[in-house]
Amino acid sequence: MTVNDILNVCSGKLLYGNINEEVNNFSKDTRVINKNDVYVGIKGSSFDGNEFYKDAFDKGANVCILDNNKIDYEKIDGKTIILVDDSIKALGKLASYKRSLYDIPVIAVTGSVGKTSTRDIIYSVLKEKYNILKTEGNFNNDIGLPLTILGLKDHDMMILEMGMNHFGEIELLSNIAKPTHAVITNVGTAHIGNLGSRENILKAKLEIISGLSKNGKLYVNNDNDMIHNHLNEIKEKANVVTIGIDNDSDYMATNIIEDAFESSFKIDNNDYKINIGGRAFIYNSLMAYALGKEFDLTINQIYNGINNVKLEKNRLEKIIGKKGETIINDTYNASFDSVKNAIELLSKSNYKRKILLLGDILELGDYSEEIHKNIGREIKKYNFDKIILVGNEVKYIKEELNDYSDIYLFNKEDETYEFLDNILNEDDIILLKGSHGINLINIVNHLK
Repeated sequence: MTVNDILNVCSGKLLYGNINEEVNNFSKDTRVINKNDVYVGIKGSSFDGNEFYKDAFDKGANVCILDNNKIDYEKIDGKTIILVDDSIKALGKLASYKRSLYDIPVIAVTGSVGKTSTRDIIYSVLKEKYNILKTEGNFNNDIGLPLTILGLKDHDMMILEMGMNHFGEIELLSNIAKPTHAVITNVGTAHIGNLGSRENILKAKLEIISGLSKNGKLYVNNDNDMIHNHLNEIKEKANVVTIGIDNDSDYMATNIIEDAFESSFKIDNNDYKINIGGRAFIYNSLMAYALGKEFDLTINQIYNGINNVKLEKNRLEKIIGKKGETIINDTYNASFDSVKNAIELLSKSNYKRKILLLGDILELGDYSEEIHKNIGREIKKYNFDKIILVGNEVKYIKEELNDYSDIYLFNKEDETYEFLDNILNEDDIILLKGSHGINLINIVNHLK
């Protein structure tokens, strides 16, 4: 790609610089920019990335794509500035153009819960045979996804995570990425405050097929109630492949043995093991298995990929605390379904005391009371020694558990420190789960 390509694709204006210069890597962050990168200035809610163009040049960038036409940009020898109407839209156009240059499989992954872990397990399997570019971290929106695609070089395929809060967001991403294979892990209640119902969440997730290639395949979890109940309608829209445990599906797991930290199971009468606890990761493994078969991996390659998967930080991370207690750090984020999975996982652990620490689930709007009370009902199914709640909305969990004696409510995470220091010992296991904004990671860091 050249500067001239950027100008043509984005209808940009060359303020100054070399129209024939080759461009390869793109970045929106001057803190991590590398020599010869293209810096993309993006206006944020509290800052304007356009203002850092000189910093980007100082750190080695050769080209800047900017969209604030009110700034009097200084001309710098040997550097190039392109002015566009909207930097984020320009990123999308450039990514769409870059995608069009590659005839490779593109796997798009979305869902209310488990997008990232499913993405990582699929990657762990397919990298046994292929050179893959995948979404890193939370680069799953209209900025992160294009930046990922713009990193394409000599890769055999891409695995792209797609997140959303509102209608139209996944449709945009799908039409940029043009997936050949799409995955919907499940349909839960995440962002129900914005979308209003689980039916609407399903509709939003199904936007992933808007850019799906004509002969593309859609992989879905047939045990998810919303998907199962609407499966015939979904099959009218796409070529569907199903995975499941309870409902008859194209790929099924059987002979399941689980504990808090690993699971074993059979698929197509072959044995598999994953070193992560919880049934959710068996579903994720089924998705990876189905795609492994799609791309002609051997049974041994699929086994190795599933068995050796590593999750990102703060997702079911096992830590030994300063008192010798076992900590399950699942503080990355939370929804009803992921909390339900975490509660079930803790119940299967074999420790003298099982302690559950939950923070608020955010972005639930008018559904917050109902969903937090539903969490309380889930907790009633199991026997935990202590329940610790942090935040405002978790009061509804406490209301549902009014018969419990060992339940404690705190407003903020730092209020728990002294209490936890006094009660924890080496025979305990404590699981921490809550929305990112509740800052339960601070508790984890205190306990380590």
